[in-house]
Amino acid sequence: MSVAKEIRVVKERHGASIMAKKNVVGMGVGYKETKGIKTDRMALVVMVRKKVSAEQLREEDVIPAEIEGVITDVIEVDEIVALQARTDRWRPAPGGVSIGHYKITAGTLGVLVRDEETDEILILSNNHVMANSNDGTQGEPILQPGPHDGGTAAGDTIANLERFVPIQFESEPSPSPCPLSKAAAGVANFLAKLFGSKHRLLAVVVQQANQVDGALAKPVSTDLVSNEILEIGSVTGDREAELGMEVKKSGRTTGLTAGTVQLLDASVQVGYGGGRTALFTNQILTTNISKGGDSGSLLVDGEGNKAVGLLFAGSDQVTIHNPIGFVKDALKFRFG
Repeated sequence: MSVAKEIRVVKERHGASIMAKKNVVGMGVGYKETKGIKTDRMALVVMVRKKVSAEQLREEDVIPAEIEGVITDVIEVDEIVALQARTDRWRPAPGGVSIGHYKITAGTLGVLVRDEETDEILILSNNHVMANSNDGTQGEPILQPGPHDGGTAAGDTIANLERFVPIQFESEPSPSPCPLSKAAAGVANFLAKLFGSKHRLLAVVVQQANQVDGALAKPVSTDLVSNEILEIGSVTGDREAELGMEVKKSGRTTGLTAGTVQLLDASVQVGYGGGRTALFTNQILTTNISKGGDSGSLLVDGEGNKAVGLLFAGSDQVTIHNPIGFVKDALKFRFG
C-alpha cells in the first residue's frame, strides 16, 4: 500500500476524533514541515486555527506525533470562512465593494472619512455613483450592494446621500440666455439673414471645467461600515501624486490592481452617457487599473497606504483620478 493511501485510511478511521479536538479546523495529505522547511516525508497534516504548545492544551486535544504508524504535522491556517464577492452584501461594508445610489447601476465604496466640521463618519465615492450624476437629492438611499448587484432600497440601504460636487457638463443651449447674449445673437442672426447666410448663432451657457467627481453619504449606522479597504487595509493619510509613483486601488469589478502615475495636471474630456461630456482639468492619469464599476475606488500609494486620488473614469488604456487634495477641499472632510 502506498504511503498516501495509508494516510487516507488513517484519516477515514480517525478523522472524526481529530476534528473534535479543540482548535482543529481540517486535515489532509501533505508533506511534513520541520522548522519551516518542507521535507519529502508524507504526513497526515492537521490544520488548526492557531498553533500552541502541548502544555497549553488538554491531553485529549493534543495531536499525536503518529497515528497507526502514520506521521502527523500541524499547520496554522487561522479561521477559514466562505469568501465573499465584492458584489455581495457586506456587513460591515469595507472600501472596495459594490455601492450605489438607488437609481444607478453600481460603483465602488471608496473609503470612510470624517466630516471636517462635525467629525461624523461619512462614505466617500463619486457623484455619478452616489448622487446619480447631479440628479440625486440629500437624504436619498445609498445601497450596498448597488442596484445592478441586487441591492434594494427595502433591504440594503446602508447610507443616505449627504452632499456632492455638481458636475459641470459641456456647453448646452441655454433655456434662459442673458439679455445681452440674446440681443447679440439676435443682431447677428438678423444680419446673417439680411446677407443671405444660412448660418445662425445660438446663445449657450459655457460650463466651467471640473476637478472633482465626488460625493459623501452618511451611514444609517456606523456599525454597518468598516474603516478598512479590502486587500489594502487602513488609510494612513494623504499625499500628492508624483510622476512614476507606484499606486494601487481596490474596486468592485477588478479587485486589487496596481499601476503607475503617467501624467499629472491632465485635462480630459469624459463621457457620462446620454451624449453628455464634461471637461476635467488637473487630473491624475495612471496606467489602466480599472473597468466599469470601479468608479469611486480610492487610489493609494504603493508604500504607506496614503490616499492619492479618487478614481472616476478610464478607458482600456488609462485610468483617470481626481487629486485627493481637490476632493478634500471640495467636500470638506479629513481622513482618520
